[in-house]
Amino acid sequence: MLDLKTIRERPEWVDSRLKSRGGRHDLTAFFALEAEQRALRTQTEGLQARRNELSRTIGRLKAGGEDASELLAEMGTLGPQLKACEAALRTKDEELHAELTRLPNLPDESVPEGPDESGNVVVRSWPEKFEATTEASENHWDIGERLGILDFSSAAETVGARFTFFRGDGARLIRALTGFMLDLHTREHGYEEILPPFLANKESLFGTGQLPKFEEDLFCLRDDPFYLIPTAEVPLTNLVRGQIVDEARLPLKWTAWTACFRREAGAAGRDTRGLIRQHQFDKVELVWITRPEESMAALESLTRHAEEVLKRLELPFRTVALCTGDLGFASAKTYDLEVWLPGQGKYREISSCSNTLDFQARRMKSRLRRTEGKAVEPVHTLNGSGVAVGRALVAVLENFVQADGSVAIPDALRPYMGGQAVIRMPEK
Repeated sequence: MLDLKTIRERPEWVDSRLKSRGGRHDLTAFFALEAEQRALRTQTEGLQARRNELSRTIGRLKAGGEDASELLAEMGTLGPQLKACEAALRTKDEELHAELTRLPNLPDESVPEGPDESGNVVVRSWPEKFEATTEASENHWDIGERLGILDFSSAAETVGARFTFFRGDGARLIRALTGFMLDLHTREHGYEEILPPFLANKESLFGTGQLPKFEEDLFCLRDDPFYLIPTAEVPLTNLVRGQIVDEARLPLKWTAWTACFRREAGAAGRDTRGLIRQHQFDKVELVWITRPEESMAALESLTRHAEEVLKRLELPFRTVALCTGDLGFASAKTYDLEVWLPGQGKYREISSCSNTLDFQARRMKSRLRRTEGKAVEPVHTLNGSGVAVGRALVAVLENFVQADGSVAIPDALRPYMGGQAVIRMPEK
């Protein structure tokens, strides 16, 4: 949520940053509501002041044995007016707060300007001299079905579209990828591993920005006030919801594997085959809670940690700075990691690393107390995929498929596969 003080003190700058997101957002509705709220507040305070004045005068007249009937009559008519004004003011306060929650984060000044993904900027690639081949290659769904490790038809019959059974070495490879990522982040990158609940309440989803804007993309339980989490960012970031964190504890760095659940409501007709866009998928998440002055440096570190996963898996990728028009709702700055998929002949997102500054912290009421001083201020929160497990499996299948149809297992994963080096065709 944006800082009200900043909006009021620098309205033109805030409006220009909002419009840099593609012109879909501005402060017109906010200031219209605020003007109405201010008028109602002035009217309400005037009525309250008159009520207090009448009360004092009536008491004085009665004490002196004087007639107070006219003032009592006025008091009788003033009461309902004041009650109606107070109710209208509460409603207007709620409307203003709702409008504030609909405004996205402001893009950082370092974010490239652009209307949509066409304005994104590649900042680095790995390997540096990698040249994508234009030769036709197998898609991961064909490879996986041939090897007997991806079963889309059984999932379609058991659940429906956009679900998958991972079988045999496919299930083992998912487990290997997950274990490898968690070990890398905890042993070498300094994260604390968390295994959170896979459900979250409305307050948690509001805190990280999924509610109310993205409710249609969430799976909600029928009989209980819970949602399936769309990402581990939700439970991890909310570990500091409503808290005042001592500065000496920062930064907090957490990693978690979870299943993630998304309706993909806006993805009709896109990636209908394979694992790229599923309703349920695995992801290893990275979350930082930092001091404000350290969050941009933290974003660079977090992004490098996600990149290291792909380097050790020997998967070609590029790091892309998202432009203002392509930023997510809560993000002030984002790097996407896009892995090369030969079967599709293009790069596809496998990780998104974002700094939300104090946007989520204001929604969650998460603050820090400096070592010296009693004042508190919002923390900064960051999150990123470290990385999406299913998409990593896709990349391994398409980049490591061999001429005989088998798939070589990257060296980094072999210890997690019991030394297995190749996934071969099942014996008939």
